[in-house]
Amino acid sequence: MQPRDLTLPAVPSAMTWEVPPAAFEVLGDDAFAVTAPPKSDLFHSPEGERAVATSPRATFPVTAPCLLSARVRVGFRDAFDAGALLVYQGKRSWAKLCLERAPTFPTVVSVVTRGSSDDANAWRVEGDAVWLRVAVRTCEIAFHASTDGVRWDLVRHFALEAGAETRIGVSCQSPVGEGCETQFSGVRFREALLDDIRSGA
Repeated sequence: MQPRDLTLPAVPSAMTWEVPPAAFEVLGDDAFAVTAPPKSDLFHSPEGERAVATSPRATFPVTAPCLLSARVRVGFRDAFDAGALLVYQGKRSWAKLCLERAPTFPTVVSVVTRGSSDDANAWRVEGDAVWLRVAVRTCEIAFHASTDGVRWDLVRHFALEAGAETRIGVSCQSPVGEGCETQFSGVRFREALLDDIRSGA
């Protein structure tokens, strides 16, 4: 059975589950928890031998410019367990910014997919939580991470398909494990242009 849409006062539109989670729970006006089922992932391997899109994702449509941020806390159990913010245009055009166990300690990871996936680790995270942010600009996207949700460090600056409908939201995964829970809190959305992606703002 398809779960109900994910509705939060902090987000202007209901987030639709395009791939349903094992479970989810709204924890407040700006917080919720999502459980990924076993062996779930969203990845198109660069060599083209593996394409999987089974990780839960909930998204809503946006127009540029806008920003979505949240504190992401992952109940790590197995390698590559992760919670993520997601930009999604279609099966072969999407990107995710993750807090991921990659593979032995938590790491900020970004994956940009234009046909195949380009996977890059940013830096190690102490603990099981970090702030993540997606900034949709005029024609491109910036990923940021933060330890406090105030000062932001650039992780990735890229473009997807020009003119395509863009949806943003959340995802979680457990590619080799038996599932994991991700908590998203302090969720914030605003329609604004982030002028300088390297300023820390």
